Amino acid sequence: MPPNILLVRFSAIGDILLLTPLVRALRRRHPGARITVVTRAAFAPLLTHNPHLTAVVGWDPLTPLAELGRGLKLRDFTHRLDLHGSLRSHALRRSIGGRWTTYPKHRVARTILIHTRRDLYRDRRPVVERYFDAARELDVQPDAGSLEVFLSRAELDGAQTFLSSRGLGHARQLIAIAPGAAHFTKRWPPHHWVALVRQLVEAGNDVVALGGPDDLGIAEVAAAAGEEHATSAAGAFDLLGSAALLKRARALVSGDTGLMHLATAVETPVVALFGPTVEQFGFFPYHAKASVLQRELGCRPCSSHGGPACPLKHHRCMQDLQPSDVLEALRRLPR
Repeated sequence: MPPNILLVRFSAIGDILLLTPLVRALRRRHPGARITVVTRAAFAPLLTHNPHLTAVVGWDPLTPLAELGRGLKLRDFTHRLDLHGSLRSHALRRSIGGRWTTYPKHRVARTILIHTRRDLYRDRRPVVERYFDAARELDVQPDAGSLEVFLSRAELDGAQTFLSSRGLGHARQLIAIAPGAAHFTKRWPPHHWVALVRQLVEAGNDVVALGGPDDLGIAEVAAAAGEEHATSAAGAFDLLGSAALLKRARALVSGDTGLMHLATAVETPVVALFGPTVEQFGFFPYHAKASVLQRELGCRPCSSHGGPACPLKHHRCMQDLQPSDVLEALRRLPR
């Protein structure tokens, strides 16, 4: 009897995309399996076109987890994988019942590295590959592929229409930028973005700035520096629309954000700017054409997800990364 598999990962953009290699491997190893993913409704579109999945359950945080669990319990899963390891996922596990497997988060090693700079990590695998530990009973291994997101023709055409309406990406190479981030310490300073956009345009590129509604201000400031050769699409597109824009770009420049992983999923090369977080945490671009820019500072890492302010008030991890460094990294990216 084919397995009936449940995977739980509530958030966020990057974390959802990082589970797609596991989904792909499960489908190839168990072609007759039922594979269901539970995630937040806001992130469910990242998986809705995925042909390897049987079902995507989008959870609205206004819905009690016990209610969600009661509905899922009726589906009689043979394998239950918790790929989040949070209080919410534990609450859902209690509601569904049964035996669960999970993956190593290395909380102790991460905490020691942040607070003492002692590196006790023995597991250097990216989070993508740690997820496979939760599926150890299903006989799957990571392949050589990267992350995946699947786009419809309508989404691709919508991106092209947007760019054409602004006269971008036709005669000149298109570079995407993602100047926003959920946490301040992951953000590259605005003056660096402005300088980068000016230099990109002077070098003959068009620029599109991406992000959500919260990134609208910085995206518009950065895009304004490029005048008629740059525009902001922040807040104008949903997740798949943003992915379609990234698909049209030669490369993306981004901090350690979900859009970085989204670019990887559509096979767009990435220049990634890393500051408060480090490779040991497992979130570098995975199996991608990518260049990671970072500075070896004694104060890194200072947090696991970024924070509201630099603890030492200088924010050198991001301030010291120069637009000229990004331009050089873009020149060296493979096509």
